Amino acid sequence: MNRRENLKKLGYRLAIAVIAGIFLLACSPVKFVPEDSYLLNKVEVEVDNAEINKDEAKAYVRQKENYKILGFAKFHLWLYNLSSKEKSDGWLKRIGEPPQIYNEALAIQSEGQLKQYLNNRGYFHASVDKNVEYNDKKQKANVTYSLETGEIYRIRDINYHFSNIELRRLFMNDSSMTHIKPGTAFDYYMLDKQRSSIVDLFRNNGYYYFAKEDVSYLADSSRFEKEIVLDLYVGDNRNSTDDLAKVFTPYFLNNFYISVLPGTAPLNDVQQLNSFTDTLWTDNFTVFRNNQIKYKTLLFERSLQMKKGDRYSISDVENTFNSFNRLRQFRFIDIQFQEPQMEKDTNLLDCFIRLAPLSKQSTSFDIEGTNTSGNMGIAGNINYQHRNLFHGAEVLNIKLRGAMERLANRESEYFNTREVGVESNITIPRLLGPGNIIGSFKNFMPKTVFTLGYNFQRRPEYTRTIANVKFGYEWMRSETFRQTLNLLDFNMVNLYQFDPEFIANIEDLYIKSSFTDHLIFASNYSFTYNTQGLNLSKGYSYLKLNVESAGNLLSLASSLTNQPKVQVVDTLGLGTSKYYRIFSTRFAQYVKSDVEFRYGYTIDKYNTLVARAFLGAGVPYGNFDVLPFEKKYFTGGANGIRAWQVRSLGPGTYKAQEGTYPNQSSDIKLEANLEYRFKLISFIEGALFLDAGNIWAINKKDNREGALFEFDKFYKQLAFGTGTGLRFDFNYFIFRLDLGMKLRQPSDSFTDGWIIGNRSYKADDFNLSFAIGYPF
Repeated sequence: MNRRENLKKLGYRLAIAVIAGIFLLACSPVKFVPEDSYLLNKVEVEVDNAEINKDEAKAYVRQKENYKILGFAKFHLWLYNLSSKEKSDGWLKRIGEPPQIYNEALAIQSEGQLKQYLNNRGYFHASVDKNVEYNDKKQKANVTYSLETGEIYRIRDINYHFSNIELRRLFMNDSSMTHIKPGTAFDYYMLDKQRSSIVDLFRNNGYYYFAKEDVSYLADSSRFEKEIVLDLYVGDNRNSTDDLAKVFTPYFLNNFYISVLPGTAPLNDVQQLNSFTDTLWTDNFTVFRNNQIKYKTLLFERSLQMKKGDRYSISDVENTFNSFNRLRQFRFIDIQFQEPQMEKDTNLLDCFIRLAPLSKQSTSFDIEGTNTSGNMGIAGNINYQHRNLFHGAEVLNIKLRGAMERLANRESEYFNTREVGVESNITIPRLLGPGNIIGSFKNFMPKTVFTLGYNFQRRPEYTRTIANVKFGYEWMRSETFRQTLNLLDFNMVNLYQFDPEFIANIEDLYIKSSFTDHLIFASNYSFTYNTQGLNLSKGYSYLKLNVESAGNLLSLASSLTNQPKVQVVDTLGLGTSKYYRIFSTRFAQYVKSDVEFRYGYTIDKYNTLVARAFLGAGVPYGNFDVLPFEKKYFTGGANGIRAWQVRSLGPGTYKAQEGTYPNQSSDIKLEANLEYRFKLISFIEGALFLDAGNIWAINKKDNREGALFEFDKFYKQLAFGTGTGLRFDFNYFIFRLDLGMKLRQPSDSFTDGWIIGNRSYKADDFNLSFAIGYPF
């Protein structure tokens, strides 16, 4: 029995032990509950109105039951109950959760909170009843809050009251400000949202001193049955006439003072700023700096989203902050406004921008664990960064990389993959080249990126080298939207020193042409929408779309210049094929696109549900009738369908020869994953998962039996796998162990692929994978 099979069995037994242990927690002891008290066992909220979200309403309950994992096991309460009564503190008490002892006072407060919530939603005649079921024998209490909303109150009329004609004009001209109309529900939360929108509207139109306290509502429910007459007041809410005058005065931007200094002391005094000798003046701003920190004035012109004479706008202030922040130059950015000290009673504002730069140059060395599709290894990097190469916030990165990796099921030396490479890129915070002609493009603070790299990799099957040149743009519409357009993505790939056994296995297959020298001259576009970093209370979304096209320009140029074609026997030896070459190398021609969507939902602080879907396809044509192997799709492994080893599944129902090294790849990929994560103790997290998907060939020339994608068959060829795993969060990285179990093997046609109920499980039906980071 080899080492991998031993690991599989060990992981399998560990997973069974963890699951069995969790099931033992079904009974929650009341060890730390006083005799005259009750453990709060369950809290439920029942609502007679489908318009009210139960989870949203439950958030107003002041006392909830202990947290559960797997939907039923109060694991952390169980850990707490394992501790000693004699010790007030201890490891088990720190990682566990004390029992929630039913509190009548908090339950009464919860009734009031729930009723107030319903009132705020427009249900003024709502009622909330609390029912408590006591189990004296088990010393537990179940609490149910029953909510009867009654009929909702709606807005009949809206009367607007403005203390300033200009404010009224701005409000009426903005259609987004009138989304609360007669007939809509009287919802306090919607009214508060409109209130914030009104403040933003006026502060974006020069009213610097306008605040939330300057917007108020008066609701009259006495005149009509279940209808509200709403009065909206803007202004006249200040006690001081001086303050009120400022609220109604639009302010204009005057002078801009930018200080680029290493310190963080406040610098909002003009006389203090003038004490610095190194000063640059422009028509729009003044820069104060020392001799060691130099930036071109053009950088500030591009980053400053405000101009002298403009009305004050809070959006322009935020855009300016984001513009400086995305330069990756400053550890501290502060923007403040004040009225000119030498001029009284004006409607002008001076702007003070304080920037504290990061170190100009840095060098770092790091060692990391690697995970390439489930194959573990070790890598080291030497990184050099220059943050202001040409005094325009240009960022130069140079990385030297060396790595060794263990490919499973190979009997050669332990680290049988070696990699050495160098990559350098320079990021310029402005448009260069063709993108510069698109004027509106500049509003998204784009960057021009040049990349140059070379990589040498020795694998058991072959040796390859990749030379890469890339030129493109990156830009962000906001913190959630990121886009990349590479006008040029050039790769020269050379392969040699093939393993004879590997060549023998693919000798008669259509895909063998993928493993030849080739050149890729591509353009690609990538769009990413990601809310994961916004710290949303419940969930996050992630969407990424990639589109790539290669070889079309080279094919057109070769045709127009009458370049000769090379004629060779085609892949299967059934005829001949002709193609162009550049630099004595055949170039690839294809179009490829894929989309990935993820959604994460936080059930509570101990439980999370994450789903993922992926669909991708690549179509080769023209000069090369097969996708280059590095552009093909594969599945299996730690980040795919985890019950299979990496590259061992598919395509379709194809089954590789027994004993061959897994190297399955193809043109289409469909994959879906669902993972439930639950916290166990300290830095350890558990997971249950379900994976499904496969890969398929798109070209009818692919002679692997069952590999071809067909609309009426592909859904019958999906693989299914399930499993459990552990995650160890060490702050700097997450180490992951997953044990996958096959449910449906597409190549087992005699049982329609399903394993359970058709045959006994074998060692090959389980896959233990180690990885760094979450799978998605």
